[in-house]
Amino acid sequence: MEYVEQDLVKIAKRENNTKRNYLVVNPLQAKHIPVSPRKALELFNQLAEIFRNKYDISKTLVVGFAETATAIGAQVAVSLGTKYIQTTREIISGVEYLFFSEEHSHATEQKLVKNDIDLIIPDIDRIIFVEDEVTTGKTILNIISVLEKKYSKKINFSVASLLNGMTEEFLEIYKSKNIDLFYLVKTDHSNYAEIADILQVDGNYYISNENDKNVYSEIKLPGTVNARRIVFGEHYRESCEKLFGEIINVLGNIEHQNILVVGTEEFMYPALYVGKRMEDLGNNVLCHSTTRSPICVSLNNDYPLHNRYQLKSLYDDDRKTFLYDIKEYDKVLIITDAIETESKGTKTLINALAEKSKHIVVFRWC
Repeated sequence: MEYVEQDLVKIAKRENNTKRNYLVVNPLQAKHIPVSPRKALELFNQLAEIFRNKYDISKTLVVGFAETATAIGAQVAVSLGTKYIQTTREIISGVEYLFFSEEHSHATEQKLVKNDIDLIIPDIDRIIFVEDEVTTGKTILNIISVLEKKYSKKINFSVASLLNGMTEEFLEIYKSKNIDLFYLVKTDHSNYAEIADILQVDGNYYISNENDKNVYSEIKLPGTVNARRIVFGEHYRESCEKLFGEIINVLGNIEHQNILVVGTEEFMYPALYVGKRMEDLGNNVLCHSTTRSPICVSLNNDYPLHNRYQLKSLYDDDRKTFLYDIKEYDKVLIITDAIETESKGTKTLINALAEKSKHIVVFRWC
């Protein structure tokens, strides 16, 4: 399938971000806007196909960027059969990190697990960085600079993104550094800030409470794969298939139902995978995930987001997260790797979803 800018670009307004007032919201990415998981994974597969037979996959590492591109990177690695790791903003005990920054983001600190990169760096000769969009490419240059300072071995770098909005200036910088650029759609960001300035942000804003509502069940499932550490694409897919099987064992065979599958922050790919397999059973499925991104919402039908629910994070009670445009479903499946049960984050997410749906199951893959 050929994608054009109108398929993948909706302009929204960031809340209180002086570095960049707009956000490109991709209606097929399954992050902010609920969408068919099949359509999202098909989009990500298109990006993976660019690399089919292009490099020696056995010596390639795919790196997906948190939080919005973790599922894209995972699907690229799964499709190609490469090693995979995602960047993270979460804390992992007992490891060392490689730190770098994402300058335009509201949460700028990013990191990779250095212990894992140390282990595999002798066996790889190329790293493919995967993003949802690249506008200046500064974030990727930051991490490349860190890697080149830490490791003496010659590594080739490539960048793959759904969208590329780089100007000629930044394209030339990448060309001069011999960094390969690949993307599905080229965009022009020159008027996005102007568009965002005049957007009406009169949508519905809710703050979800922490009251106990006995409207959900919670099940812990074994066999988790943590993509914040090095994983192999095929092993990740197999593990997600086992996760799907365990969920079906709990729910029983279901078909012809309207189902929402919700991922949490960086933890997106398993939710998308399970959602797609639910579609295979004949259900009408949508998928999206909670996010750190505070985006303004609008009542305008042409605006991408209309209702915003402010939550507490399932990973940190002191962190604000958000979920957008909750609808009514027969079943809601929350799939998370957040360990703590009965957290304030869990309660706020449940309470937001319970406004429209009464059959909610939390699956903790941990």
